[in-house]
Amino acid sequence: MSSQAVIGVVGTFDSKGEEHFFLKEAIERRGYGCLTIHVGTKGPPAFPPDLDLGSRAQEGTGRDQAIAAVIERARAKVQGLYRDGKIRGIISAGGGTGTYLGTSIMKALPLGVPKVMVSTVASRDMSRTVGIHDITVIHSVADLLGVNSISGMILDVAAGAVCGMAQRTWEPSQGKKKVALTLFGFITQGAEAVKACLDEMGYEVIAFHANGTGGMAMEELAAAGHFDGILDLALHEMADRMFDGYCGGIGPQRLEPVRGRSVPRLVVPGGLDCAVLEFTREAIPEEHKGRKLFFYDFRSAIRLNEAESVRLAQEVAEKLNRYREPVRVLIPRGGWSEADGPEGPLYDPEVSAAFVRELRGGLGPGIPVEEVDFHINGRAFAEQAARRMHEMITGGQG
Repeated sequence: MSSQAVIGVVGTFDSKGEEHFFLKEAIERRGYGCLTIHVGTKGPPAFPPDLDLGSRAQEGTGRDQAIAAVIERARAKVQGLYRDGKIRGIISAGGGTGTYLGTSIMKALPLGVPKVMVSTVASRDMSRTVGIHDITVIHSVADLLGVNSISGMILDVAAGAVCGMAQRTWEPSQGKKKVALTLFGFITQGAEAVKACLDEMGYEVIAFHANGTGGMAMEELAAAGHFDGILDLALHEMADRMFDGYCGGIGPQRLEPVRGRSVPRLVVPGGLDCAVLEFTREAIPEEHKGRKLFFYDFRSAIRLNEAESVRLAQEVAEKLNRYREPVRVLIPRGGWSEADGPEGPLYDPEVSAAFVRELRGGLGPGIPVEEVDFHINGRAFAEQAARRMHEMITGGQG
């Protein structure tokens, strides 16, 4: 990439001016342009920025309100800069507040735009800070209090990283329709078979692990227009949320209609037979000792009972009834995970049948529910699911 490629350096230049000026120079040494954006709310910047979105704009407000306001302004500004081709990536550095500011602003940029955050708190739980976004976080190791032999090394590496990312040249094929596919560990075999079937039909398949973050990322990318269809093979996150389980970190938009778009969705109750919790066979929680259990690794699965399955069916029905775009349900009678089958430790067809009865009773007449005599991990089920997805995308043509 030539010097025409410009990297946005955004940060609190009042408290971290030396560090951000170092980033600017490190980027420019590599032949890239820089556009500096000050978002500090404590005082004037330590060096003249290209854009000052922080100084004095917060007068008369609380610090939290000032931070919220500057984030809103900066998000709108960097979106416009990227849209107009004036920046090709973004980098920031900071402590707790600086990381919050920097990553909140980075999230306004689309998938694939380089985003690098040098953070003093990178070793903490960053799940909310990064969320579902493609932000690269580099631990500063030492605190960011000026540039020294440690912080300078890290900042220079970060500058090199964002410059390298800005050299991306690969572009995806535009010829194939795209299907989002959710999966989780207990139905990996089934997901691989579904992907193979859709591949054979000429689709591009983008898989998302239904681990909380994955399902939410799929929903957001669907809203951004990335998919022609959604094959929701794994609703397991909904079961885990009921128990605050391993994959339960979903928001209310999971399984909701895609905002502002009509994307056909085929729904399969993959993983709704169980919830996955962090315990082993040597340390079974007292409240779960009477249940059917599946010991996996450091996690174990508990079989849902009828009351829990009915509650999940009610939730699924409530969400699907909000759809105006095509939606249908495909039920594999043979089992919903590798542990749910005639030889499996979680097999309980009566409980699964209760889920299906409740779901059928709660869904509106325009949402078909089809049951097939296959296991979710079998090739036969994959062929059925892929065929139904194809019919929904093409309107039954071809």
